Amino acid sequence: MKVVSYLKSVPEKNTNLQKTELLVKFIAGVNAAGDTGIVHNGPGIIQSDVGMIQGWVYADLRTQHLQLRKQIIDTQQRSKKYVATADANLFLYNDSTNPHGYLRYSFNGIFPQTGIYCDTNPNPARWNQISKDKNIKLEKYKSTGDNILIMLQRNKGWSMKGLDVQQWALSTIRKIRKYSDRPILIRAHPGDKLAKKYLDPHTTIIRNIPKVYISPIGTPLAHDLQNTWAVINHNSSAIVGPLIKGYNCFTTDAESSQCAEVVNTNFSMIESPQQFDRQSWLERISMFHWKFSELEDGTCWRHMRDYVRQ
Repeated sequence: MKVVSYLKSVPEKNTNLQKTELLVKFIAGVNAAGDTGIVHNGPGIIQSDVGMIQGWVYADLRTQHLQLRKQIIDTQQRSKKYVATADANLFLYNDSTNPHGYLRYSFNGIFPQTGIYCDTNPNPARWNQISKDKNIKLEKYKSTGDNILIMLQRNKGWSMKGLDVQQWALSTIRKIRKYSDRPILIRAHPGDKLAKKYLDPHTTIIRNIPKVYISPIGTPLAHDLQNTWAVINHNSSAIVGPLIKGYNCFTTDAESSQCAEVVNTNFSMIESPQQFDRQSWLERISMFHWKFSELEDGTCWRHMRDYVRQ
């Protein structure tokens, strides 16, 4: 099997060296497993069974690295071949420095309903390893707390699918208010540089709503979770930390969330949320998380290659 990794799928001014490092180590693993791996740092696309990129595509394709990603995806799809991609791991809430280099890997997409996540046969040992490496333990469901925490996603980010986060927040607040009068705290995405402007208490469209508050930009998640009864987001990985820590969680786009089987979706249950088997869920999502040493020695590729049909 031939796998080509595209270094130019990384932004030209990238300062996160892990984005390039993963592409190199992935190919080292392909070769260690006995297949043919090529690290490509030039223009053009090389015919292959799998094209490896970092990240995915957005609606805005003005930058060269996004244009290349789109070309790779289109080329592989036309020839009925595969695109492998790496995205942020779901456990970053516990340690954003990510010393082991854990990332999540999939074929052909970054949403559960579009990507192949190689997670159909979970091995409990995988979660045990990640739990040990990242010092994470599944906590019991909490039965106390007063507030509802709404976690915004990056405005105009690909996961919002064109939805404006302020409009989404306003719509979500209105739905909650049909069933609960609890205080609501709005938390911005920590990586959204525009949040300070659109969440300005004097101008935001969610101002002056009774018992709705905005968390100051930069507030640690642990602080915002204090005295929390339920956590809500649209579909992003930000909900993973609260889920593991035992908070009642809701999403408004469960279909596109990696947490679909362990979140509530009906706000009529906000005062009596359903509880789920989170252990099985953790074992599933662990199957597409791999650290750099497992990329380099071929452990990751040996697992993923079984999902490639030639």
